Amino acid sequence: MKNFALIGAAGYIAPRHMKAIKDTGNNLIAALDKNDSVGILDSYFPEADFFTEFERFDRHIEKLKRKGIKTDFVSVCSPNYLHDAHIRFGLRVGADVICEKPVVLNPWNIDALAEIEKETGHKIFTILQLRLHSAIIALKEKIDAEKTAVVHDVNLDYITSRGHWYYASWKGEIEKSGGIATNIGVHFFDMLMWIFGEVKENVVTEHTRDTASGILILEKANVKWRLSIDAKKLPEDVKKASKRTYRTLEIDGESFEFSDGFTELHTKSYEQILAGNGFPLMETRKAIQLVHDIRNTKINPW
Repeated sequence: MKNFALIGAAGYIAPRHMKAIKDTGNNLIAALDKNDSVGILDSYFPEADFFTEFERFDRHIEKLKRKGIKTDFVSVCSPNYLHDAHIRFGLRVGADVICEKPVVLNPWNIDALAEIEKETGHKIFTILQLRLHSAIIALKEKIDAEKTAVVHDVNLDYITSRGHWYYASWKGEIEKSGGIATNIGVHFFDMLMWIFGEVKENVVTEHTRDTASGILILEKANVKWRLSIDAKKLPEDVKKASKRTYRTLEIDGESFEFSDGFTELHTKSYEQILAGNGFPLMETRKAIQLVHDIRNTKINPW
């Protein structure tokens, strides 16, 4: 049984990490969040110590270490702009780190963290759960098996509606979240590059606080993409069905379905990491570079 500490326990994604820790037969010994609405802990680890101040959390982990209680992993689910600092904390206390997407906001942060990995001898793993989805694995195998140099036409449209709270939170600040393309899109971009190859050209046609779109020319695909949190952009049939999320991925005019099978992907990610097969830090660098470029590229209406 491994001991885990969790940074960022009150957010949307944290329960998936709690579940993964429990499902893999491990123990959460401490959790941190500046917000104290963390009753979800009772469903998984009611005995876990909880802190709302980083300084006390830090001191507690050090105290456990002096008592011979090792923190094997630190799971980072904090706001995006804090990932870098919290990863460094995990390495400093002698733990390996599992970090949610995006692992950091800028590619040079990855390079600096790689140096700390070497210094400490500990590893940073990132959650790239779409690479573990059975339908996506099958698609990659199909594309890899093509004997001729085919360039596919791909259309990705993802609208996941958010209320006014979003803009008041850290997610609404591009300096903290990285903006729409980073916050809700980085795992899609990773998936697309994993399947269709390197970026040859990157055109951004829109980038506002609620919508981003563009065209990506990859080695094996021309990708038209749009990401949004604006409910007004939902198709009419989706609105009439009182749904607030719309996702479509089309490849050469045919719909590719991967809506199901998400519930266990974090557990699968943890299983892979604990077995020594997790996705290492540098595996995410291409996606981080791309979303950084999207964030800083001049808009071209095409």
